[in-house]
Amino acid sequence: MARGTSTTALLLGLFLVGFLVAPSAAAADSKGDQQPANKASGGPVIGIDLGTTYSCVGVYRNGHVEIIANDQGNRITPSWVAFTDSGERLIGEAAKNQAASNPLRTIYDAKRLIGRQYGDAEVHKDMKHLPYKIVEKRGKPHMEVEVKDGDVRTLSPEEVSAMVLTRMKETAEAFLGEPVKDAVITIPAYFNDAQRQATKDAGAIAGLNVVRLINEPTAAAIAYGLDNKAKDAKEERNVLVFDLGGGTFDVSVLTIDNGVFEVLATNGDTHLGGEDFDHRLMDYLVKLVKRKHGKDVSHDARALGKLRRECERAKRALSSQHQVRVEIESLFDGVDLSEPLTRARFEELNSDLFRKTMTPVKKAMADAGLAKGDIHEVVLVGGSTRIPKIQQFLKDYFDGKEPSKGVNPDEAVAYGAAVQGSIVRGDNAEKLVVLDVTPLTLGIETAGGVMTPLIPRGTVIPTRKTKTFTTYQDRQTTVSVVVFEGERSMTKDNKQLGKFDLTGIAPAPRGTPQIEVTFEVDVNGILHVKAADKGTGKSEKIQITSAADRRITQEEIDRMVREAEEFAEEDRKVRERVDARNRMEAYVYHVRTTVDGEAGQGMDGGDKERVREAAREASEWIDENPEADKDEYVEKLKELEDLCNPVFAAADSHKSGGGHDEAEEDDHDEL
Repeated sequence: MARGTSTTALLLGLFLVGFLVAPSAAAADSKGDQQPANKASGGPVIGIDLGTTYSCVGVYRNGHVEIIANDQGNRITPSWVAFTDSGERLIGEAAKNQAASNPLRTIYDAKRLIGRQYGDAEVHKDMKHLPYKIVEKRGKPHMEVEVKDGDVRTLSPEEVSAMVLTRMKETAEAFLGEPVKDAVITIPAYFNDAQRQATKDAGAIAGLNVVRLINEPTAAAIAYGLDNKAKDAKEERNVLVFDLGGGTFDVSVLTIDNGVFEVLATNGDTHLGGEDFDHRLMDYLVKLVKRKHGKDVSHDARALGKLRRECERAKRALSSQHQVRVEIESLFDGVDLSEPLTRARFEELNSDLFRKTMTPVKKAMADAGLAKGDIHEVVLVGGSTRIPKIQQFLKDYFDGKEPSKGVNPDEAVAYGAAVQGSIVRGDNAEKLVVLDVTPLTLGIETAGGVMTPLIPRGTVIPTRKTKTFTTYQDRQTTVSVVVFEGERSMTKDNKQLGKFDLTGIAPAPRGTPQIEVTFEVDVNGILHVKAADKGTGKSEKIQITSAADRRITQEEIDRMVREAEEFAEEDRKVRERVDARNRMEAYVYHVRTTVDGEAGQGMDGGDKERVREAAREASEWIDENPEADKDEYVEKLKELEDLCNPVFAAADSHKSGGGHDEAEEDDHDEL
């Protein structure tokens, strides 16, 4: 506990009182008293892999997991959001496809910013590669974007993530044919408390009850474990999950034994992935263009958008080919880019990043206390694990063992989340038990800036631990509880998560009061801290979310939910307007083909010309009024139908020889 700032409270910290209190009283460990997870509503519980670059959704029903395709027929959806001149909001493929032509209003990589502070070095590193504007708001990074002409909004990473989650929710609802309220959302195992809470907030903004957060490697291990269930039902297996996605990297070592998934260790880097490989390739090509053509494209957002898309394509192609050609027509200022790129050059550009992935592997293995030969399977998760060099590094480290490719690296995480959803709902026949762990040591600052751990890293969650502390000075009436995470012995080298004051301590000599501090980590990996004075019964508690005073408040969440509903309403109006325009254009086309086709032969010459002219005028009106609202399209369509339909009906009657009344009579008899 740190020295405080109160001038009246002599806030000079605490020291551990292990010598005053017997060990049994000083430390308690319980798994039965943690804060419960959100309860499911009783409807379907979907599993969502909220990825940096792509997201995926699945549901467990009829005894198996179904990965759900979106409206484009794809099983993964780009985590991209864009806003157009017409005020339309695009999510997924539609947003990504127009990114090069609309770079300043297309947002991606929100997961890299979620739960972070604006001053983080990683945030400023990302800002160099992002075309949209990042601004500071209450110490956190926000995206400033023009959502429609003249309407500039500042969106938090939680809001943007919520838009992607909403699209996944709608995808599931369209598939299931019923509303969806509950979801399990996956997060990198190395996400800290702020990032975990921010992800839950994003779910709330999207209208989802997040019944559980689950670590991505653990979810992938569930997918692997079920896939190999029949083969390994009676055999304990040690599995290393290597999860390298678009923006985050996790390694987890698990033991799978008869339906019990126990995480032994976890490590990783929340800021390493395929996007970084793309950036290296982009930087190389920017320098190449400058050297060959004397043009600097680094400050042109549109050119960088084109380059980003082509670099991603080239990277993917190099996983199966040894050479590709990077080609972009009209890249910048009359320059056409056409350059060969070999796999060897790509590997050279990223060699340090590829090697960097092995450090967490070694640390996780050491923490798990396992030798290389103890690992039965290495499971690859995330699209970036398709890179041959990454696979080669792993194979070499494990002395030639081939990584397992039995699970789809793009879908495994959503698969496991869907299974976890069925467990939460209570309808899973697999009877699985998932024992996850804390990724980092959690503790408080004591006198002298010492990091005093309460929950060591690798502790199975949920967990609850208590230690007793005392005052550092005589007659001290207030103490400040400062919470940190990290592995260093001094708090200055670790990351502060939050702080609060406990006041009203009865004045007493130094070392007399007994302050009981309790840490609880719930099933979502979110930390709750409580401090209580045994003498007075006074207590304080907070839910730690990294700089808790800067977390999103409930009022902000409510505001974002309202704005999300506004966006949804605007999206609905845009869809209705587009549908109305499409109906009118289709009818104009129908009129033209009818008049010029066989049916038009039975029309009176004057009527025919009148209908043709009406169709021409309607077509011109559509072209001149691209932003007309739904009602205007409906009204214009009705006017055109009122003019044309009687003419078509008369032509039909004439063609059938006047038998229309008899046919109508027959129709009535049939009815």
